[in-house]
Amino acid sequence: MKNSKISSLPARNSTGEVTVVIETPKGHRNKFKYDEEKNVFSLSGVLPVGSSFPYDFGFIPSTKAPDGDPIDVLLLMDEPAFPGCLIDARLIGVIEAEQSENGKTTRNDRLIAVAAHSNDYSDLRSLRDVNAHLVEEIQHFFVSYNQIRGKKFKPLGMHGPKRAMKLLEQCMKDASENKKRAA
Repeated sequence: MKNSKISSLPARNSTGEVTVVIETPKGHRNKFKYDEEKNVFSLSGVLPVGSSFPYDFGFIPSTKAPDGDPIDVLLLMDEPAFPGCLIDARLIGVIEAEQSENGKTTRNDRLIAVAAHSNDYSDLRSLRDVNAHLVEEIQHFFVSYNQIRGKKFKPLGMHGPKRAMKLLEQCMKDASENKKRAA
C-alpha cells in the first residue's frame, strides 16, 4: 500500500493483538476493496444470489502478502461490522493456499482471527477449537468465491496461531522493506 492513512496504521497494537480493517461485512453479497489511491472503499464485485461472505473479511494494515496486497483476514465476531471499521483481534490460525489466475499461481493465505471484544467466540484460541465442519465450510467458501471470479483457490493446509503469527511477521517485514525501497 502507498502512503494512505490506512496503510500507516500499525499491524499490531500494544497488547499484541492485530489490527483488522474490515472490507466486506459478514452476510453481504457486495465485495468491497480498499482503494489506496483514492483512500476510500469501493465496490469490487457482487456475489451471485444465495452467496454471501460467511464472516467479516478484511486485511491487516502495514503488511504485504506474496500476492502484493496486505494479508487477508477472515474475522469471527458476534455481529457484522462495516467497511473501514478497525477491529482489534487475536489470530487463531491460517488457511494456507495458492490462487491461480490466467496461468499465474501465487500464495494467497487467509488468516483467521477472533475479535478481541467478541462474546460468542471469546473461548477460541486456535483453529482446533473451531468446529471442523465450519472450517471446511470456510475453505469451501473461498474455493467457490474464487471459482465464480474465474480463479482457482487451492487450500494447502490449516495451521494454528503460531504459524499465523509467523506469517504475519513475514508480511510486516516485507511491507517495511517495500517502504524502504520506495523511499
